[in-house]
Order: sequence, then structure tokens, then C-alpha cells
Amino acid sequence: MDPVCQANTFPGTTIRSRTSPLGPKPCSVYGNVDETRNRVEQQRMANSKIAVIPGDGIGPEITETTLHILNEIGFHADWVFLEAGLPAIERGLPPMPPETIERIREIGVALKGPTTTPSGGGHPSANVALRKALDLFANVRPAKTLPGLKNLFEGKNIDLIVVRENTEDLYAGIEFKPDPDMALAMKVITRPGSTRLCKYAFELARRQSRKRVTAVHKANIMKMTDGMFLEVFHNVASGYPELHADDVIVDNCCMQLVTRPERFDVLVTENLYGDIVSDLCAGLVGGLGLAPGANIGEHCAVFEAVHGSAPDIAGKGIANPTALLLSSVMMLRHLGHDEKADRVQNAVLKVCGEGIYTTQDLGGHASTAEYGENIIKAANL
Repeated sequence: MDPVCQANTFPGTTIRSRTSPLGPKPCSVYGNVDETRNRVEQQRMANSKIAVIPGDGIGPEITETTLHILNEIGFHADWVFLEAGLPAIERGLPPMPPETIERIREIGVALKGPTTTPSGGGHPSANVALRKALDLFANVRPAKTLPGLKNLFEGKNIDLIVVRENTEDLYAGIEFKPDPDMALAMKVITRPGSTRLCKYAFELARRQSRKRVTAVHKANIMKMTDGMFLEVFHNVASGYPELHADDVIVDNCCMQLVTRPERFDVLVTENLYGDIVSDLCAGLVGGLGLAPGANIGEHCAVFEAVHGSAPDIAGKGIANPTALLLSSVMMLRHLGHDEKADRVQNAVLKVCGEGIYTTQDLGGHASTAEYGENIIKAANL
């Protein structure tokens, strides 16, 4: 981490902060993200079933490549394939069918490809439905500079995590029209929801030997909702004196991210801000095609590629599976398979660093399958 991270505050932050050195051992940005794992690990390890949602568009082909890689490195599971997105809609079902949700609830772990939600009225988001039904309250989005990839921020040492609240805020979906010329949406922020999210973020920072947790908010304008979130954040922070805790206004945060992103470590924020900031962070390291994600609840975890379904390139064999592959790395760590997770992660770093067998969006000429085979070779060296 850049030494500037040790500064007490930066423009737009409040004065309330604390600094203290943390342990010297660094951890992978794609490390274990589930603070409930100790309670459920025996059940997970005993149950080899993992739910898989291939999704639509490029989803099935990047899912196939990812599962092939996992199989070839020696990770074998009883993959339970489930339906969501356009395949479900075409059969007259909701984008996230209740049967799919219940199977994930039973199994406890899922790997999910991208799903399409048609714009406009009529179809709720498959992702929102899944997160709300399973109470997957924490969306965890790492953003880490990968070697060999050309982008505007390649000289920066970016290694941060966005922890986004997943079930509240404007995404609670409470909207109505009091008259034909006015539409209202309710911003829902609760003390219990904010508390569990902030505790999760601090526990994550502690486990991964990180140094700083920053709350992202707009409490200068939304004094009751964001004000309560910020109050909860600093109350929770008092229980983690070894971690530096501060906060930043969301618009200033976005500016800071594109000027000095290396100064951030763990960002914790509400649902809407997190949606925007996490995509911004993905752009800093090469785009959504490199952005893994996890949705964590008390009893279930869903690991997913956060990019779209890219129907324009579906079936052409050129899709980049890295986001879903790195999401599977997070899943492996969640399940306790750290050695296999290390092998896949290091293989991605090697292949991207060499830049020979990468897909077109990463500057190479490899097909999806060729990229996958070279990941396997690197992982099995």
C-alpha cells in the first residue's frame, strides 16, 4: 500500500479517524470473503454440490470454460445447473425463478454467469431478486491491477475492495406515483442493515491484513439516512482500533479514485453508491471483464461475474472468462480450497502478464477456449 494511505484524512473526509499499524502478512485481494465460513465450513466441505447458473449471452461459454479449468486443476464438484435470465423468461418464468432460489438456498453456494434483465417495466432484475430472497447483504468487489494489461492506470498499484450493501437503499424497490406527473422512490437505510455491513467490512479488512476502511456517503445532504449509516460506521470502527477508519463524500471519492486510487484500501458503502463506485473501480483495472464479485449472506454465498451478458459476441468464442474465473477463485477460498485458488489466481497473473494467449479485449488474439487451456497449463506447472 502506498505510504499516503497512512495519512489521517484527505479532502472530503471527516476528522474522526484512527491509525495504527497492522500485521505484516499481506493477503490476496481475492481472499476468503465469508465471515460465516467457520460455522458452515464442515457442511460445505461435506456437501460437494455447487449450484451453477450459466445465464445467457456469453454466460454459458464462459461458465463452461471456468468449470473446465476447475476440473483440470483437480477441483471436482457435483455441479447443479439452474436456470435464470433470458432462458427463464422465454419459458414464461421470472428472470430468477423461485425454484432456482430455493435450490441455491438448499445448496448454500452458487457460481453465476451474467443474466439479462430487459429494460423497462415487466421484468424485475434477476440479481436483485436473488440477493433479496437469500438476504445476501454484502456485495464484495475486489479491484486489483493485473500485470501486462494496457490501460490508463497501469502504472498505479491498485489493490482495493468495495463492500456494498446489497438489500436496502433506493434498491429496496419502493416506488410509487402520487399523481401522474410525479414519481417517488424511498431510500431505506436501517441501523441493523448498516451495522452488519460495517462489521463485515472491518472483519474482512482484519482477515486480509489490510490497513484502512473508508465509508463512502452523502451525509452532508442526506442527513438522516446517510447520517445514520455514517454514525453506525464510526461506532463499529471503535471496535477495530488497529484499523484506520475514515469517511469520504461519494462525489469526492469518485474524483479521488481517478486521481490517486492507490490511497484506498477497503471502501464500505450503501447500495446505490456501491453500484457506481464498484464499476468505476473495475474501470481502473481494465474493465468489468476483469472484475470478480461475491454476494455474501449469513447462510448462502453467490459468486458471479458482474459484467453484462454481451449478446453481440455470444457464440463467437471470443468472450473473456476472467471475471467469472476470478469469482471462482473467491469461491474456492470460501470453501477452504486455498491451494487450488492460489494456482488459478497465479495462472491468471502469468497468462495476463505474458500477454500472448489473452482474449481480444485484453489485447491478445486467443479464443475463449485457448485462453482457458493456457490458464490450465500455467496452473499445472
